[in-house]
Amino acid sequence: MIIYEEILREFQKQKVKYVLVGGIAFNLLGGYRNTLDMDILVEMADKNLLKIVNILKKAGYHVKQPVDPVMIADKKTRQDWVINKNMKAFNFYKGERTYEEVDIIIDSPVDFKDAIRDAVKVKAAGLNLTVISPKKFIEMKKAAGREKDLKDIEDLKLARSLR
Repeated sequence: MIIYEEILREFQKQKVKYVLVGGIAFNLLGGYRNTLDMDILVEMADKNLLKIVNILKKAGYHVKQPVDPVMIADKKTRQDWVINKNMKAFNFYKGERTYEEVDIIIDSPVDFKDAIRDAVKVKAAGLNLTVISPKKFIEMKKAAGREKDLKDIEDLKLARSLR
């Protein structure tokens, strides 16, 4: 059983349009580091976002922000959050005493359409996972530019060269 399996199964069942990015993608692409949250880049269509919100709520996830999570499905609201609140991701968490968090990336240097076009398909625990390609992963990490992101780039290049 993999972490977030319940959510990923429901994504598959309901045909949610998403791409795994972040630490889980890093591990699935051949890198290795501990990660606790699940970062996803998603198609920003209202219907797709509503599916995601409902799946997460049904699985017991909540938002820390004092807003109705359904508001993420409104394009104008998302744009306001990005422009006026500098929001990069919309966070859902399972509980105060758990590490389980899901971040929906809402401001990304890589567009969902570009990410899905060359995404990698990975099978794990009977699931067909959609994972950002190494090239797009590196593009996202370069844009973030934090020290840990630059280290991920080097570690991923090394891991993939050893295959």
